[in-house]
Parts: sequence; structure tokens; C-alpha cells
Amino acid sequence: MKSLAELAAIRDKMKGKVSLREGTGETRIVVGMATCGIAAGAKPVLNAFVEEVAKAGLSDSVSVLQTGCIGICQYEPVVEVYKSDEEKVTYVHMTPEKALEVVEKHIKGGKPIAEYTMK
Repeated sequence: MKSLAELAAIRDKMKGKVSLREGTGETRIVVGMATCGIAAGAKPVLNAFVEEVAKAGLSDSVSVLQTGCIGICQYEPVVEVYKSDEEKVTYVHMTPEKALEVVEKHIKGGKPIAEYTMK
């Protein structure tokens, strides 16, 4: 950084991503980020959700959060989706590619992807 203007530009660019992580949305996407989740690849999954939700313009209604151990380590990375008008949906063995599909079909389209959930 060479100037205060550059710092302000970085702050403005990151403001949308940070607001996604504050938990104010009516829909919450919660990624298990304990040691087991991180080792299984949860960090790229979390990043994919943050970027896709921001890109889709859903930042006002969707929050992407992280939590500790969800308790089903053998299924990591695990993602739980809470929508105000639905039961919780738990997605297992998530990848960044699956995360993009969940945003498109479940978050935007309203239809959970059964093949990615715990049977």
C-alpha cells in the first residue's frame, strides 16, 4: 500500500464479504471449521460460499458463517443451511463446486440438493 486511498479501496472491496460473515441474514449457511473440517477442505468451501453469495447479490438476506465441530467428522466438510421457512439441511462431503450448486439450486431456487445431504 502506498496511500490512504489504496487502503480505503481495499476496505470498500472487503466490506461486502465481511458483512456476509456477521450473521444478520434470514438465511444462514454455516460451515464446520474445526480441525477436522479444515483438514478435509472446509476453507475453500467457505470461500466459495462467500464469493458466490456476494456475486449473486444475496448479501442482504444470506449470511455465511463458520462454526466449530458439528460432530460428524467422517462426513466433513459439513455445511448446514438454515432458512427461516424450512428445516435445517445438512450437506456433507462438500466441495467448492458443490457449494456453487447449493447457492444456485437451494439458496436461490429453494430446492435442497438431496444427493449432497446425509442419508
